Amino acid sequence: MRSSRNSEKILGMVLAGGRGNRLAPLTLQRAKPAVPFGGQYRLIDFVLSNLVNAGLRKVVVLTQYLSHSLDRHLAATWRLSPLLGNYVATVPAQMRTGASWFLGSADAIFQNLNILGDERPTHVVVFGADHIYRMDVAQMLEQHLESGAGVTVAGIPVPIGEASEFGVIESADDGRILSFAEKPPEPKPMPGDAEHAFASMGNYIFRADVLHEVVTADAEKPGSRHDMGGDIIPALVERGEAWVYNFLDNKVPGQSEREVGYWRDVGSLDAYYQASMDLVSINPTFDLYNRRWPILTGHFPYPPAKFVHEHGPRVGRAVNSLVANGAVVSGGNVRGSILSPEVRVNSFSEVEESVLFENVDIGRNAIVRRAVIDKNVRVPDGAKIGVDLELDRQRFTVSEGGVVVIQKNAVFD
Repeated sequence: MRSSRNSEKILGMVLAGGRGNRLAPLTLQRAKPAVPFGGQYRLIDFVLSNLVNAGLRKVVVLTQYLSHSLDRHLAATWRLSPLLGNYVATVPAQMRTGASWFLGSADAIFQNLNILGDERPTHVVVFGADHIYRMDVAQMLEQHLESGAGVTVAGIPVPIGEASEFGVIESADDGRILSFAEKPPEPKPMPGDAEHAFASMGNYIFRADVLHEVVTADAEKPGSRHDMGGDIIPALVERGEAWVYNFLDNKVPGQSEREVGYWRDVGSLDAYYQASMDLVSINPTFDLYNRRWPILTGHFPYPPAKFVHEHGPRVGRAVNSLVANGAVVSGGNVRGSILSPEVRVNSFSEVEESVLFENVDIGRNAIVRRAVIDKNVRVPDGAKIGVDLELDRQRFTVSEGGVVVIQKNAVFD
């Protein structure tokens, strides 16, 4: 890893086995880390880009539920050079320790401790697979190595009203974690800031021997949830071996000041939608165009995006939008939206503040507002989505925030 000691002994481990129930129907047929984002990416591309850009190029991805599309994406996209021993390798649940699937994130690591035996790393970078952010992992690793911590936890201030969804950290001035509460009903605010709590990002760096020891002990502990945030981190806090890394201190090359500290947990439909809308503003809070720290993904042989017709009201146009290769805006009007490959927006239709996945076809005179439409959906001519939410609730999923979500391959009556 760039600018760190013993780089050949650092192993990356990405936890990608969760169900992602709160993102249904987008996760009905795919793993959460495989959910498309930003027109041409998958959620997992963001953590892998951060690891690879920071120079960490030996990475295993632990998968489990509905993993086919994720496995296919990783195989087609993340092929690093084996000449230098680099790889991104998927590791499915193999039941090495008995006839059970992963019982939690800690159990996923325990069931795959053979990887540590094979690679013999001195430190293991354990990151989640489904957050939107840029991070120079080498900077966190430097702090971890200097402190001698058993584990370093990445933390970020979050609004106090949202903190019960995260692990909440209390730390000393030197960075040692004094307490860690996983999803507390009444989270403690940060000192001097009653509006925010200091939350875990679900990103950890362990000494390899500590990780091996603590997940092995947890596997034998009665009543354990076998969860990293719920069991492993509190155990190391109690032993005085856990330290925090403040994500706000992380500075990524090419990053603007407005993006410093940007991190989104897209665990719900509304969070996913809002993170998508963050991309399309004139001055986005998360900028996909940073070439010094690119978000990497596969590039497939689609033709360029196409905009056709300019006759009276029949104008193919997209403003404040991301339009992927292969999309065709044919006489329709697109505003503040994200169009994935092979989307077609037909004449006189209107698409506003929406996310259209691959191969979505919007019929003539249709209206689509504040919607997320999954792959292979044909919206009929004259249909209205996001106009009458009560009608939409009878046919589709509508989030708490009023976003209409249409599942993959849905057929209109």
